[in-house]
Amino acid sequence: MTGATHTFSAALWLWDFEGGTAWVFATLPERASDAIANVPRAPKPGFGSIRVDVILGGSRWSTSIFPDSKMGRYILPIKKAVRKAEGVDVDDTVEITVTTMD
Repeated sequence: MTGATHTFSAALWLWDFEGGTAWVFATLPERASDAIANVPRAPKPGFGSIRVDVILGGSRWSTSIFPDSKMGRYILPIKKAVRKAEGVDVDDTVEITVTTMD
């Protein structure tokens, strides 16, 4: 089932945790996060993750977004291959389109 589509601008940020690998994320805006969170879904394993299709520039891929309890929003991991292909990195602001798949 394909769900709603949300297009937004977001700054890329680094999550570097001790003893682990650094990840780059974009945070979904409050309005998009609330809209996604308010759609009834069957409980699934995976930290409340939701499958999405993503478009950033000319790149398109499937991944999952994850709820961040501190921010009260969903966060979207941005793969290194995508960042390289699009010439973007941490602190850059990009336009992203996500379409929920769950």
